[in-house]
Amino acid sequence: MRIFRHLAILFLFTAPVAALAALNAGDLPANSQWYFHADFKEMRSTDAGRLLYGWLEDDVFDEVREDAGVDLNKEADSVTAFAVDGNGVVIIIDGNISQQTQDKVLAMGAVAGGFDKLESAGHSYYYFEADKHRRDDDAQRNVDIDTDSFDGAAFVSFAIDNKLLLTSSEKGMQALLAENGKVAGSGAANGTMFVLRADRSFVQAGASAGDLGRTIDWDSNILRNTEHAALLIADKAGKIAIEAQLVTTEKAMADSLASIVRGLISLQMFNAELDPAIAEFLQNTSVRVDDNKLTISVALDPEVVVAAIK
Repeated sequence: MRIFRHLAILFLFTAPVAALAALNAGDLPANSQWYFHADFKEMRSTDAGRLLYGWLEDDVFDEVREDAGVDLNKEADSVTAFAVDGNGVVIIIDGNISQQTQDKVLAMGAVAGGFDKLESAGHSYYYFEADKHRRDDDAQRNVDIDTDSFDGAAFVSFAIDNKLLLTSSEKGMQALLAENGKVAGSGAANGTMFVLRADRSFVQAGASAGDLGRTIDWDSNILRNTEHAALLIADKAGKIAIEAQLVTTEKAMADSLASIVRGLISLQMFNAELDPAIAEFLQNTSVRVDDNKLTISVALDPEVVVAAIK
């Protein structure tokens, strides 16, 4: 289903809660495995963000528009995604979702394979199945879906005003509709996820590496000893600030990671063929350790960041 794969392209831009200017740890469900929040409205409102948004228009939105006929530039104010243990992947697009876009999404889903219109909590939603194998109508509405991909099946709803809701499991969709499109966060001050914030956040993302480590056989001892990872892209006095943090199981591992990062930066600085934009990026990168937390940060002119991305 192409539209769902195109929506996933947005996560590569750096993967919540819709309509929030910034995300707090307590806004996420307690058993979240990863999250992603991109605030396009905030990007469009600042000089630094507009350059970044221009890259998105040229390299991401145009492709979605050409292949899917959906204009995210006009209709999306934010994209939020997260994965919850047991509820699969949830994606929320906030903005002026037009009837034309709704029609196109439904048409593409119907053409892809199985199609059902269902209802929960007084709201309608749709089930799309990419392959031709239909569910038994007499069976319970439970579908085994790979939460890492929407290639198999998806649940979609436009029932909540100004939202496009997309989930990989029926349980996840029903939970959203029961709350009128709002995410039932943990509400805890600390939360279970590690979230970085700024006054003007463009992108927030993170993952609980501990959860992933229980399901993935890491080849790297470093990754096995990383508990949380978080990324923030924000406006800082007219510059684009990029910050990544890793929380490790012990301080010694954080120190080792910091040494590796500093060494890699030093090695690259001796590369005579290094692009000037990348060289400036590396020169301004700060690496520091606070107990078991490794922080890598840099603040650059927007032109430099966009040039490095391209």
